[in-house]
Amino acid sequence: MFKDFELIAGRPVYIQVKDYMKRLIIKGSLQGGQKLPSTRELSVLLKVSRNSIIAAYTGLEDDGFAYAVQGQGSYVAPEANASVHAADSSWSMDWKARMNGHARLAEELDIMKRGIRAAKGTISFTSIAPDESLFDLDNVKRAFMDRMSVEGNVLLNYGYAKGYKPLIDYLRQYMEHKGVDMKGKDILITNGFTEGFDIVLSALSTGNSAVICENPTHHTAIKNLKLHGFDITGITMERDGIHLGELAQALSEGSFDCAYLVPSYHNPTGIVMSPEKRQGLMKLMANYKIPVIEDGFNEELRYSGSHVAPLIATAGAGNSVVYLGSFSKVLFPGLRVGWVLADQELIYYLESIKRARSIHTSTLDQSILYQYLYNGNLEKYLKKAKAEYKRKYELTLQCCKEYIPYTALSGDGGLHLFVTFAEGFNTRVLLTACLAQGVIFTAGDIFFTDGKGQHTLRLGFSRVADKDIRKGIEIIGRTARQLMG
Repeated sequence: MFKDFELIAGRPVYIQVKDYMKRLIIKGSLQGGQKLPSTRELSVLLKVSRNSIIAAYTGLEDDGFAYAVQGQGSYVAPEANASVHAADSSWSMDWKARMNGHARLAEELDIMKRGIRAAKGTISFTSIAPDESLFDLDNVKRAFMDRMSVEGNVLLNYGYAKGYKPLIDYLRQYMEHKGVDMKGKDILITNGFTEGFDIVLSALSTGNSAVICENPTHHTAIKNLKLHGFDITGITMERDGIHLGELAQALSEGSFDCAYLVPSYHNPTGIVMSPEKRQGLMKLMANYKIPVIEDGFNEELRYSGSHVAPLIATAGAGNSVVYLGSFSKVLFPGLRVGWVLADQELIYYLESIKRARSIHTSTLDQSILYQYLYNGNLEKYLKKAKAEYKRKYELTLQCCKEYIPYTALSGDGGLHLFVTFAEGFNTRVLLTACLAQGVIFTAGDIFFTDGKGQHTLRLGFSRVADKDIRKGIEIIGRTARQLMG
């Protein structure tokens, strides 16, 4: 006994000793009422200072695992390992059999569990997360210290379901600068895009249980729409956005509860919907009285061309658009902060759903983000990040044109490109062949609403080194040509 103790650097020694002794007691290696080694003896056995042992024994007493007898030493508390002796009364539950349809569908749609576990050194184009080497750590630290010095303990207590007011006020101005008419609108802070989308879907009445969206579209959105029981109608994408003729026909033939759209740097195609199409789209939605859920995905990552106003700005004083915003792809996804911007009456109900589900989004996360934005760091960071991502975007674009035998290539900015091969080509087969050579990407079929797209793939370049971008795309292109014969 005591020979398997190993210290871990950076953690207080007495806590490690206390936890180690707890494990021995819980496992039954040390029995209730048994005398513990003296502090001097244990310090020799574990090769740590006697003071650390004394502190550890005090901690064991505080936690109810030991007691001290003056002049005699320390002993294991009688009931400390009672659970070991209660093992005979244990029984096993078949939890898989207890799962409902919602849980089973969630597991079925969970591509992370079925994704490729790539070996170290694999060139991976699967991620469209920001490059952490660009993170503005010094200013994040400064924002944390600035906000803690102002509000301190308040930030560590419960917050408000609607969100942190200074951040809400900042975001109101931020959206006004995008051209949004904020009159009659309000904001709810959420744990990123996904929670906001889930809350909105759970609030909508589902008379038709049907939604219309672009095809392909964001896989997380498809997953959540299915979990909420919606039938999904996908509309073909053109080079400048959704096909308006096909959309008009679908609207005339069916009834829909809402539309879900990603107009800027669309995931996965990277297409930015043209201003003309945005106007035409909103007229169609108005004609058929269909509310729009707009995903403001990657709006800030524009590398060229002029600013294009979001759909909620195009709607003017109307209240038919629900805007979902997030800085996850622009700033730091580790700060789980997003927002829903919508008619104030809708936000009134969404706030209650938010309170019932998660009480509130982390006030600490919200306050750090607010202070970072308030300090004027977003513009400076975006300038640096956009310059780097633009460079990688252009390199990836050049390599695709040079090496890949595609029939279509799209991506107007953002953090990814979408590659389409000739009909009949299978990118799942291509993925398997490339994996054997140390390269992976995201097969495009997961983004399609109708089970198609087997001839497409998405290339995320944000976290890939320059040399690996060139090497990886060259392997993908060469392998594709071999498979094509």
